[in-house]
Amino acid sequence: MRQTAAPWAGAAAIAGIIVAGFVFCLAADLPGHLSYDSVVQLLEARTGQYANWHPAVMSWLLGLGDAVVPGTSLFVVFDALLFFGSLLGLLLIRPRPHWAAAVVAVAWMLTPQVLIYQGTVWKDVLFADAAMAGFVCLALAGAYWPRPGLRVVLLGAALPLFALAALARQNGIIIVVFGALALGVIAAQQAAAQPWWRAILYGGGGLLAAAALAGLALFALATRTVGDSGPAVQLQLLQTYDVIGAVARDPTLPLDAIHDDDPALERIIRTVGVRVWSPERNDTLGETKSLQMAIEDADPATMAVQWRDLILHHPWLYLRVRAEIFRWVFLTPDLKQCLPYEVGVDGPAGPMAALGLTERSDARDVALDHYARMFVGTPVLSHAFFALLALVAAYILFRRRRAADVPMGFLLVSAFAVSASFFVIGIACDYRYLYFLDAAAMIAAFYLALDAPGAWETLRRPVWQRR
Repeated sequence: MRQTAAPWAGAAAIAGIIVAGFVFCLAADLPGHLSYDSVVQLLEARTGQYANWHPAVMSWLLGLGDAVVPGTSLFVVFDALLFFGSLLGLLLIRPRPHWAAAVVAVAWMLTPQVLIYQGTVWKDVLFADAAMAGFVCLALAGAYWPRPGLRVVLLGAALPLFALAALARQNGIIIVVFGALALGVIAAQQAAAQPWWRAILYGGGGLLAAAALAGLALFALATRTVGDSGPAVQLQLLQTYDVIGAVARDPTLPLDAIHDDDPALERIIRTVGVRVWSPERNDTLGETKSLQMAIEDADPATMAVQWRDLILHHPWLYLRVRAEIFRWVFLTPDLKQCLPYEVGVDGPAGPMAALGLTERSDARDVALDHYARMFVGTPVLSHAFFALLALVAAYILFRRRRAADVPMGFLLVSAFAVSASFFVIGIACDYRYLYFLDAAAMIAAFYLALDAPGAWETLRRPVWQRR
């Protein structure tokens, strides 16, 4: 008699692939890849003083790890555990996975977005990993909803993960909103015979709990903040970038507020500003000393008034400028100009010296760099490709609507919402800014591959056919 494989054999094999990917990723990346921002945040972590330019939770977490093992190794391990742990968690939803999930898992492990990004000390990676882990906890809660004890544990894990995501990026509150919506829909779906207000209580309660947790953490972290308000400076930079971009597109645009308050600033905007402005990134505005000094000396209130005037009285021009900027963020026409990845260690001289760091570009970093270059210009490093993949996955998930499908679908919706927010706030085309979109599409594709025949059946079923 032929013996069949144990029911858990397929899940164990895929779990082995995921664990092997985790180990290989750490072996390739530890103690981590650091860029300018990473070095500054590590110095903040070690001094306990946060400059408020970047989310303070990054510096705080780096400080926790640095206190145990000097450097960024423990932070990198924490980030990777969130990502790879999310993949492992999805196996609990489908204990008899299809072999396609193994293929998808291996494919994703080989991409720069996993192999390199999971070892890079960036808030964008922390944000994406925390958000994905939160939605996976919701998916597990949906799958195991009839077990109250386990459900409470999973929801209790999801809330701090959503709060962490909210703290990790300035637009992270979007995750809390969509997480709460997903929780409300799950509750309504799982308890159809219960009063409708039960679902509202779940969703509203989750929203309030996660927001309160994030607010308390933000208040506590603010006690270590020094210097000027980072968000205020960033908003002024955004406003200046938009105004100069509008003048670059339409030289006849009146700048009444700036003209009345600071005619010299208007002159330099119309000459130097227009010449150096670029939709790729705002850094070019600081490369000319005269323009930089004029911007720094400008009254923030004047620039704010001019920016609001642009939006209210010249909305089409504002949208055209924003669309051009977002095209670079989303499509990255020249990926090499948009920093597709980071390997090694590089940062400002002062903080590097204070930390006792030196620039690093060893043989391992060079090998990773050569490997990642092979994907430049391919769909692997393309937000548009992953957006298309996410659209297909979201269609299947919301059409099928199994217990765990709703949170995974809302994961993708939140990724689109976060990406869309860069239409308004984007000031540079760095690839990492939309990393969450790529990562969310990856994890959703893996989840669907666990039941590839069922996903394919849902996709090919006529739209008019009922479930």
